[in-house]
Amino acid sequence: MHYFRSLLAVAVLAAAGVPATSALAADPPAAAPAMAMAMTPSVAIRAYDQMAFDQAQAANKPILVWVHAPWCPVCREQEKAIKQITADPAYRDLLVLRIDFDTQKPLWQKFGATMQSTLIGFHGKRETGRVAHESDVARVAPVLRSTLSGS
Repeated sequence: MHYFRSLLAVAVLAAAGVPATSALAADPPAAAPAMAMAMTPSVAIRAYDQMAFDQAQAANKPILVWVHAPWCPVCREQEKAIKQITADPAYRDLLVLRIDFDTQKPLWQKFGATMQSTLIGFHGKRETGRVAHESDVARVAPVLRSTLSGS
């Protein structure tokens, strides 16, 4: 395992432009920040909670409401995209709330969704973006990004 970490550290440093000889001579703590950044976990996806939603809106926080169905292949791909995008530390305060399409119809209707696989971004109380039936990171990312700035 230690050998794998060393190789990973060298690869990360090489990608950052550090020569291999410098990377091999570096102390393990010097490689640790690059490795830690590469392994940043994504935000947690939680079941929809009205109190959490209200508190995040009152605090002017970034929020993503996701209308999801467990049987939906697009939703499964959206989850991968959400996790990939939110691994960026800029999203550490993003609240991701999942609404179950099959059991919470009045709730997703309240948000104006018409189908599963709908992503709705908010910055505080203002809706900032929306996309439905898209799982491509390039199409999902702008909705998530809009929650950060409120634009």
